[in-house]
Amino acid sequence: MKRVAIQGFSGCFHEEAARLFYGGEEIEIVECGTFEALFRAMGQGRADAAVMAIENTISGGLLPNFDLLRKNPQKVKGEVYIPIHQNLMALPGQKLEDIREVRTHYMAINQTREFFETRAPWIRMVESEDTAKSAADLAREKLTGVGAVASKIAAERYGLEILAPGIETFKDNFTRFLIMDDGMRVEKSRIDKASLCFTLPHKPGSLAHILTILSFYDMNLTRIQSLPIPGRKWQYFFYADIRFDSYERYNQALSAVRPLIDDLDILGEYPSQLL
Repeated sequence: MKRVAIQGFSGCFHEEAARLFYGGEEIEIVECGTFEALFRAMGQGRADAAVMAIENTISGGLLPNFDLLRKNPQKVKGEVYIPIHQNLMALPGQKLEDIREVRTHYMAINQTREFFETRAPWIRMVESEDTAKSAADLAREKLTGVGAVASKIAAERYGLEILAPGIETFKDNFTRFLIMDDGMRVEKSRIDKASLCFTLPHKPGSLAHILTILSFYDMNLTRIQSLPIPGRKWQYFFYADIRFDSYERYNQALSAVRPLIDDLDILGEYPSQLL
């Protein structure tokens, strides 16, 4: 059975992403408290794969996770998008009017703030480390007058009642997750996306030159993110996702840009998933 590390606890969105990606394959979930722990679990042989959120359509990129991809040897082998539906839940038998405090992750607070400001302004929001753990703690401690915001799976798993479903402010809300799986072999014929990290000479026009070349080779830049290089002022790591129709043209594009960049790290080559 494949052991898949997730950031968070049983019933969280990371688990949902893992089970969606691996489909009908039976997997064992390895809970990790932090994103760093995902890579430690793989490096120490406690997990065969890992699932890590990398960006959300509302909140944007999880910037520290780009750095983790660069620093660790595991390569991206796939991606999966899941819709994020937040639900207000509590112990059975309570009503919305009974709830005085809600516990959840800070991103869930950001995604549901409008609901609480307009529908339940008397509720105090308390930040926790994980959406699913908030639900689990609520059930274990049998807390009344306290709610949690988490997934439908978490409500079902911990025997909680959903008082208000789908309370996220923006309904078209998706999170993209990356899959690191050292045992997965991806046929080159299926690869149409790559995640790259590169650095450039500190001179005018460097990035524009690279982007022009990628465009010439029909590379579709779907994301680019810059992060400072510690100790080198005004210089940056550039993280880029590109999609392509031809793996051969992709290799030609890399050959064309290599002489113009200082360093290039291929973080992963994998089949894309479209929303």
